[in-house]
Amino acid sequence: MRLRYFLALAAGCFMLTACDSDEEQVTTEDSAYVAEDGGTAADFIANAGDRAFFEFDKHDLSPDAIATLDRQVAWLLAHPEKVIVVEGHCDERGTREYNLALGERRAHEVVSYLVAKGLPESRVSAVSYGKDRQIEIPGANKGEFWRQNRVAISVLR
Repeated sequence: MRLRYFLALAAGCFMLTACDSDEEQVTTEDSAYVAEDGGTAADFIANAGDRAFFEFDKHDLSPDAIATLDRQVAWLLAHPEKVIVVEGHCDERGTREYNLALGERRAHEVVSYLVAKGLPESRVSAVSYGKDRQIEIPGANKGEFWRQNRVAISVLR
């Protein structure tokens, strides 16, 4: 038992000494981001998240989507050289024209939120794919497939 306690204490001390105090802290009104690497797409996805999900036939932001977008703003402000394109997607239901329009509303809703939170308009744009670029989810049931495709995805450029 003492050995376990000692090992846990040693691991905790090691983790504390491994922390880098020179990391840049960027804070927005609702979130904080610690810049660690060069601003890669993988870092953006891991630390900010790249997807804002929507309900069926809706384009308004949910609390979960807002939390993701707040992390995106913080990350993007920490990496001022990065720009994003917000891709609006829809599930397969509805006509192509309707879904292109809905995907555009979703993408523009995200862009408007990011700009309102301080991201310069010059660093963000929107495009709609409607239902033309479905996101494949192996093994997903129809409901999960539809849910994953009602999304706005922020892609680094």
